[in-house]
Amino acid sequence: MTKTPDFAKTMQDMMASFPVDASAFQNAFKTQAAFAEKFSKVALEAAEKSTEITSKWAKDSIAKLSDVSKAKAEPTDYTKSVTDFASAAAEMASENMAAFAEVAKKVQMETVELMLAAGKDMSEDATAAVKKATAEVTTAAKKAAAAAK
Repeated sequence: MTKTPDFAKTMQDMMASFPVDASAFQNAFKTQAAFAEKFSKVALEAAEKSTEITSKWAKDSIAKLSDVSKAKAEPTDYTKSVTDFASAAAEMASENMAAFAEVAKKVQMETVELMLAAGKDMSEDATAAVKKATAEVTTAAKKAAAAAK
């Protein structure tokens, strides 16, 4: 009774009875990295497509503007040229906004698919980890009970 109990030894023994499997953490990290890669791919493809649309829109606008900047013989030709450019610009804007909407729609669909897949995979991983941990704890408890007898 005069000896102080060694709680450090008790804690070490207790922790050794409940081993932690690091492979579950490694698998979770690998799964997270794979999903991050897929999400990055979706974002980069959308950025690439958006850049292509913007570039084409700018080139088309410049080509149409070159017609406006040409010298005309009659003052009414300037009015017609500007009107034609405004009409073409409105049409290009409509087409390009529709193209941007398609890109956004595709990104949204792919993101939802990835989120659903991620949820399913994480659920399966969690279930497997819980089953494994339960089995290990049961085994450790049985060993501790046997050692106590």
